[in-house]
Amino acid sequence: NLPDHSNSAFSPKLHMSSFCQSDLMLFPMSDSCEQLSLLLKHPDQPENSKVLKVAIIGAPNAGKSTLSNQLLGRKVFAVSKKVHTTRSRALGVLTEEYTQIILLDTPGLTTPSKVKRHQLEKSLLVDPWNTVKEADLMVVMVDVADKWMSSRLDFEVLKCLAQHPDIPAVLVLNKVDLVKAKDRLLDITAQLTCGVVNGRKMRIRPVIKPPWAEKRSERASEDEENAAPEDGSEPTSALSKEQLKTLRNQQGWPHFKDVFMLSSVDREDVDTLKSYFMVAAKPGSWQYHSEVLTDQSPEEVCTNIIREKLLEYLPQEVPYSMTQSVELWQDGEDGELDISVKLYTKKETHMVSILTHYWAFITCICVSEVLYLASTPNETAVNVLYVHVVV
Repeated sequence: NLPDHSNSAFSPKLHMSSFCQSDLMLFPMSDSCEQLSLLLKHPDQPENSKVLKVAIIGAPNAGKSTLSNQLLGRKVFAVSKKVHTTRSRALGVLTEEYTQIILLDTPGLTTPSKVKRHQLEKSLLVDPWNTVKEADLMVVMVDVADKWMSSRLDFEVLKCLAQHPDIPAVLVLNKVDLVKAKDRLLDITAQLTCGVVNGRKMRIRPVIKPPWAEKRSERASEDEENAAPEDGSEPTSALSKEQLKTLRNQQGWPHFKDVFMLSSVDREDVDTLKSYFMVAAKPGSWQYHSEVLTDQSPEEVCTNIIREKLLEYLPQEVPYSMTQSVELWQDGEDGELDISVKLYTKKETHMVSILTHYWAFITCICVSEVLYLASTPNETAVNVLYVHVVV
């Protein structure tokens, strides 16, 4: 009893029983009305409640969404190995005893020229900057396994920090498990903090830059000078030309309150950061009921998970040119939830690529990363019955 899409330009029906089932079942599936009702529900806060809004920022693919998921204890935000998995600002809520931590997960900071070149959404330019304005604390994430990204802070990150000097910021060095020479982490810390943490000079031996670091710095400065806004999509910088010039010559930010070295996939590592948030929270009213996990609707969670899988398993630029929409979302038999999703492709060659990679794609999804959480309330089986591919 699925809707008829036979009049679509091209819509081969691919039967995908239990598509993405293990990921979707990590999030309690309901409908948008139930989610909205929960979001509007008055917070059930205790008398001595505390709250903290945390904006997680960084360059693309630094591990921001992975960290957010680990802090929340559930898969809420889409994650993949490719850049720009997160396309817009998303909110997660962590409530424990008297404290509510509101996590603001943001797209990786990028430039207008890159957004235009790769035909990405304008939200990648606007959302991170607007989100920071809401925050009580900024978390700056850096992928230390990437030698290019760990040699200096991304210029867009530096601009964001410089525009909001009154918002406390902490530095998180992520993926430390992939760094073989652990003493190198101290050198990276010295570079990214300008040798100063919480107003105190760090006692670390001088860093001797390898030749590739010098070349990278020169190339980065040239790229940054050529990355001026082209269409006014990016919020106007509040920084003067002199300030921007100074930032271009900086490798790091000397005003971080603390530095954390962790792997965002390691629960024990992340628990240390979570404890820091709990202590940093200030007395204040909760903004959400304790049952709220995210402000995303179930349909949004579903489409984000599908986009994650497209990015993970489809080649090269194919997933970036695709969009998806939920065509059917209804309760089925025996308490199951039936979903029908339509994928849109810009090119017929991309459609062929999807069909070519179909079986490997589905196999990977059906055995994907997570098991059903027995502790999830209102357990719901999820069947995505059909995906329609449309050019």
